Amino acid sequence: MVRPEPPEGWARWVAEVYRRLLEAFGPRHWWPSALEPPPAKAQPFEMIAGAILVQNVAWSNAAKAVRALAEAGLLDVAAMDAAPAEAVEPLIRPAAYFRQKAQRLKGFAAHVMNRYGGDLPAMLRRPADELRAELLALPGIGPETADCILCYAAGRPVMAMDAYTRRIFARLGVFAPDARYEAMQAFFHAWTPADAQLRGEYHALIDTLGNRLCLKRNPRCGQCPLADLCPRVGVVEEAGGAAGRA
Repeated sequence: MVRPEPPEGWARWVAEVYRRLLEAFGPRHWWPSALEPPPAKAQPFEMIAGAILVQNVAWSNAAKAVRALAEAGLLDVAAMDAAPAEAVEPLIRPAAYFRQKAQRLKGFAAHVMNRYGGDLPAMLRRPADELRAELLALPGIGPETADCILCYAAGRPVMAMDAYTRRIFARLGVFAPDARYEAMQAFFHAWTPADAQLRGEYHALIDTLGNRLCLKRNPRCGQCPLADLCPRVGVVEEAGGAAGRA
């Protein structure tokens, strides 16, 4: 923590940030389906495939790869496990790192087939701590991807953290710029209700703010719904001068 606790307390402050973001951007309908328009949400394996494919790439590119997998009949655990990597790779090329990501998709599918007989819902019903540890043991699944799966596929009250969270809340003065994933998550878990829908929506709203307004360089502070709450810590340095304060 960097800034002192606000007079109204952290719970009310965090709730006010959520309220403003929701009012500004509306419900995000996460995890979004790449196959149907909003408010449709992805089914569990589509969501998991999307979480792997979106690593280090824009969602629009990941969505193209998800749609290609669906058209090929590979948004299915058994089908993905049976498909040769050479058949998966060209389909997911829009998501970049396609050879690596094909191995991750197939590795996940193989795990579900081998341990659960292909029954993904059975895997997702496991106790949250055990499921998280199991996910983190799989190649290519780190804390953010695991927590997205826990929240959006398994319906657990877990809030994923990412670079947008760190950037925005460092500028708000809540976290240090190098705050650890676990420390950020502990803060949000302490001051938000243990509700999967709310925590999932909060994560999506933070990402929307980071993607649209709270940019790494030249953030659009004048359009930000949190402008009066934000001391803009580090904005001048990151944005390259006074232009970043516009």
